[in-house]
Amino acid sequence: MTDETSLNNIREYFPFWQELSEREKQLIYDNAVAVDYAKGEVIHSGEDDCIGIMLVVSGEIRAYLLSEDGREVTLYRLRSGDICVLTASCILKNITFDVHIEAISECRAFIVNTAVYQELCAGNMHVENFAYKLAADRFSDVMWAMQQILFLSFDKRLAIFLSDESARTGSDYIPLTHEQVSKLVGSAREVVSRMLKYFENEGIVELMRGGIKILDKKRLRDLIGI
Repeated sequence: MTDETSLNNIREYFPFWQELSEREKQLIYDNAVAVDYAKGEVIHSGEDDCIGIMLVVSGEIRAYLLSEDGREVTLYRLRSGDICVLTASCILKNITFDVHIEAISECRAFIVNTAVYQELCAGNMHVENFAYKLAADRFSDVMWAMQQILFLSFDKRLAIFLSDESARTGSDYIPLTHEQVSKLVGSAREVVSRMLKYFENEGIVELMRGGIKILDKKRLRDLIGI
């Protein structure tokens, strides 16, 4: 990999960079590969699919669990500048469940393959500590997702999701279909559609083809309880 912009991405987003030897830095330079994913493409599908550490350069990905009956529960989402360690879950011995990862939108990522990252972990404690710290941070995201699913009513969960999306994008329009929302909030499409219709009848949102427009942010905040 010789593109200078790409190298700058690696330097900027790997916090252990200054702790690497020149040989270790060169090892990453020589083995980091740029990969483009189409919207909806599966990037990782369980512990047997161990592609390596992935740095998201552009676009958005999500990690989710898949039940035997096909239900998906989104654990967290990653965007530009985030690093996904679960694509290298075989390195983390205590990760015993299958996590699936897909591209929510068209995205580009740099991947350092598993063999190289294992070598770096074995020879440099800063790299190994980073992998486990990142896994712990993602576990915190997972616990937040589980807390919402287990302890919050669905109207409140959906209100939180819509409010967070609006705050993140700086727009009252959320360009997501009911199917996409259902995957991201971990509920059935029919349940999402019914609750969105209720929100619409209450004047909180307007349902549009391929998206949702928030009309009353105060009512949305009231549902959340803030």
